[in-house]
Parts: sequence; C-alpha cells; structure tokens
Amino acid sequence: MNLIGENIHIISPSVKEAIINKDDDFILNLVEKQINNGTKVIDLNIGPAKNKLQGSMSYLAETIQEKFDVDFSLDTTSFQELKEGFKIVKKPQSTFLNSASADEERLENTTDIASEYGSNLIALTMSSKSGIPKTSDERLELAFSLIEKANEKGIDNSKIYLDPLILPVAVAQKQAVVALETIRMFKESFDPAVNTVIGLSNISNGISKEIRPLVNKTFFVLALGYGLDTAIVDGTNSCLYDIYEKIKINQTIDKDDICYKLYEMAQQFGDLEDISYNKDNREERNVIRTAEILLGKEIYSPSYLES
Repeated sequence: MNLIGENIHIISPSVKEAIINKDDDFILNLVEKQINNGTKVIDLNIGPAKNKLQGSMSYLAETIQEKFDVDFSLDTTSFQELKEGFKIVKKPQSTFLNSASADEERLENTTDIASEYGSNLIALTMSSKSGIPKTSDERLELAFSLIEKANEKGIDNSKIYLDPLILPVAVAQKQAVVALETIRMFKESFDPAVNTVIGLSNISNGISKEIRPLVNKTFFVLALGYGLDTAIVDGTNSCLYDIYEKIKINQTIDKDDICYKLYEMAQQFGDLEDISYNKDNREERNVIRTAEILLGKEIYSPSYLES
C-alpha cells in the first residue's frame, strides 16, 4: 500500500493554468518531484472539469504515463472525465476512483465505473443532503450503505477505501478526534475488512504555513495508530513518507522516537498523559502540544505553541 500524492490539483492556480495550457514540462516536473520523494500513486484532481478543463483527465494520464510508471487516483466530479481517464490508464485495477459518496446518482455511476475496470474505490461518508455527519455513528451508517452498493456491483471490500472526511482543526476542533474514532470504527465494523483513507492536508487548512507541517504530521501519526491505511498527502513532504515507511512498511522506527510513542499510544487505546518525553526538546514538546489540540485536550488557538 502506498501514499497518494496530492500536488496535481486545480486548487493551485499554477497547476490549473498548466493543465489548461497543456504545459507538459510543468506537469511532468511536478510529477517527478513527487516520484523522487517516493510517491507511487499520483492524484489527478481536476474538479468538475468544466469549460477549458474538459478533456483534462485523459490529457494528464496520457502525458504522465508516457514518461513515468506510476499509478493514479482519478479525482473529479465529472463521470465523463472518469470514463475517459479509465480508457487511458494502463493499470486500471491499481487505479483509485476518487470518489463515491452517498448521493444516489454519484454512488450508482462511480460503482459502475469501478466495477467495470476493477479499480479501487474511494468512498466519502457524506451526501449532499446530510453534508459531513457530525458523529462517528452517522458516518458509519453511511459507510454501510456505500459498501452495500459497492458489493452489489461485485466490488470486494479489499478494493474499497472509506474516507471519514477531515475538517480543519482551526474551524471544527472537536471533529478531529471524531474523524480518528471513525477510522477505528471503520476498521472494526466490516468483515472482510475495508481500507481507510484521508485527505491529510484538510486538517491544517486555515493554519499558518509555518505550523501546518507539524499539524499534518501529528494528525497523520495519530491516524495511523487509529488504523489508517493510506492518505492523500503532499507528495513532496519527505517527513510523511519517512514516517509511513517506518511505521506501516518496515516497522523499524526507533521506539524512543516521539512519533512512535504517539502512534503506539493511539494503537493501544492509551492516554496521551502517559507518554514520556523530553520537555526541554522543542520538537517533542511541540508534537505533544499539537496532539493535545487534535485530541481535544486543549483549546486550539493560532498561538497554541507559545503557551
């Protein structure tokens, strides 16, 4: 299992412009940066792909796989773009369809496409009617309906990746721990087991760029401890890949490392207060303070590290 690199996303003005102008060099350079960091799955997020962005999915997939041997996550709300993208990708069975939701039409169409190509399916536990549910139980209820439909189409649980949906801690602090608890519920509630995935960067939206990497890293470690299988992340962030490699792949992380201690605490239903760390070590202290915020033990403020 691998992390998914998020960097080709039209939310970035420069990326959007490059896609519209079919700037191969820009696109390929951005992919290469992610690959050099260990990324094996590239997310192609083209949104609704309207107007000048029509045809973007097939363009991106064709351009990238001519030079690189990578897998893709095809991320768009356009069913037509999804279909065109799957016609182009060389390895549809290892491609991620991003994403289904509990909306009837979207669920029907995305599961049809995933079933036809044997792809992985990312399923968001939300609907346009309910939005993002506030509780783990409500998200689990949606997850059952998502999986039921996918199974009806012949999609095995091993190909399904449930996303509990992450809200920014700066906006909805209480939802951080709800998302973590939902990951654990997803892992415990299905037989055969399903996979879990998050869009990691959402947790730090609205936070200063200096602190965002710390918040992302700390939440990522906690989520792994709660049972997270993979995540859509900044494909150029070597720290996240190093943590994922050590914890999920090789399991060779130093047990005295603060990240391992945090992971082990989350995995074993432990208490944050029981973690021993060097209070004079700024890095360790900041990780613990951030974990306190994410677990709802302290109130978030932009200056929480200064207290």
